[in-house]
Amino acid sequence: MKPRDFLTIDFPLFFASVILTVFGILFIYSSGFGSSGYSVSSEYQKQIAWAISGIIIALALAMVNFRRLYDFSFYLYAGTIVLLLYTCFFGRLVSGARAWIGIGTFGIQPSEFAKITTILFLARHLDATKHSQNEVSRFAFSCVYVLIPMGIVLIQPDFGTSLVFIPILLAMTYIGGITIRYIAFLIGCIVFTGFMMLLPLWQENILQGAYPALMIFRDLRFVLFCSLVLILIFGIALYGLRHYKRRFFYWICYASSMFAFSITGSFVSSRVLKDYQLMRLIVFLDPNVDPRGSGWHIIQSMTAIGSGGLMGKGFLQGTQSHYRFLPQQSTDFIFSIFAEEWGLLGGLLVFGLFLLICLRLVKIMRTTSDNFGSCIAAGLAAMYSFHFLINVGMAMGVMPITGIPLHFMSYGGSALISAMAGIGLAMSIHVRRFLR
Repeated sequence: MKPRDFLTIDFPLFFASVILTVFGILFIYSSGFGSSGYSVSSEYQKQIAWAISGIIIALALAMVNFRRLYDFSFYLYAGTIVLLLYTCFFGRLVSGARAWIGIGTFGIQPSEFAKITTILFLARHLDATKHSQNEVSRFAFSCVYVLIPMGIVLIQPDFGTSLVFIPILLAMTYIGGITIRYIAFLIGCIVFTGFMMLLPLWQENILQGAYPALMIFRDLRFVLFCSLVLILIFGIALYGLRHYKRRFFYWICYASSMFAFSITGSFVSSRVLKDYQLMRLIVFLDPNVDPRGSGWHIIQSMTAIGSGGLMGKGFLQGTQSHYRFLPQQSTDFIFSIFAEEWGLLGGLLVFGLFLLICLRLVKIMRTTSDNFGSCIAAGLAAMYSFHFLINVGMAMGVMPITGIPLHFMSYGGSALISAMAGIGLAMSIHVRRFLR
């Protein structure tokens, strides 16, 4: 990178991420205050060190031609897969998930870096196959490359982090030129799987058994019967498609396979997810089902945000955090503290900064002449926007609690450094957006 190229760095993108990081440090400091008015935590000091490291990494990556990562993307991807597998067996157990590798007091969360390496490798795959005539194979391999790290993270189990891979896959395959009906198929499978999984939970815990028929999605015999019927329909329609070349046979195959995947996926999900993860989905539907247990998080978070009003209570003046009513307040619910102390106006400022980051990434995606860089920018935009929507949504009670951090603001070195690395990659693409 030439010295004059430094002036072409996307400064709005860079400064928006730095401002959010500063906000994070301030409110991690605030979260460490107890009811006595004295700081009882040194987390903010570690966050400062990680922030400085992250900013240096972002600027260093901006100076490197992102195309150089093209040939190394597979090794980076494979390396994080190995780390994820190692973490599953030998990682440090924290909050029920074996998602950290501990070295003394130091620990890293490989799943945070797996998002970046998966984006890089998937971007390479989509770029290398952009002229392929076999769309099914191209899309199938894209799904496999994403489902491998996603599945390993789910086994840890870290349900929230595993979900982040889905919008990354959807955004990148769309920008990578995959036919929209294949992407719609995946979206349909996800939506119907979630719907069929939630119905029994809703019936059992909220409706209190009012509609017993809703429990059929938990019945193995019903699931097997429906799956076999749908597979039979698929087979007949496939035969008709090959021999009679009628278009409606294709859509029968499309719909039957979608519902077969969905009903099977919903049953498997209900068996794979842990009890506390299912309970988070239940309290999302109605927090008052368990107000002093799993629902406590949402209730206290909404109380904190609501009590902030328009202008907030003032920095270091929050009560929900200082009296320790908010759990995970420096990580999952950092936005709740922010909104309590800086109010609606402060919350809108955070909204605006994240919107700026996403809009700049979309602009980079649209203006770069390099397909590899465009796909990377799409994946990063999906990752940052999904983290923001889910984290802030769960703090406000409109999304289920998943344990996803708020990028740049939540306490944690792995999340902050990987987020800043993504900003560095985006700036590198922006600087070289007209080069091939």
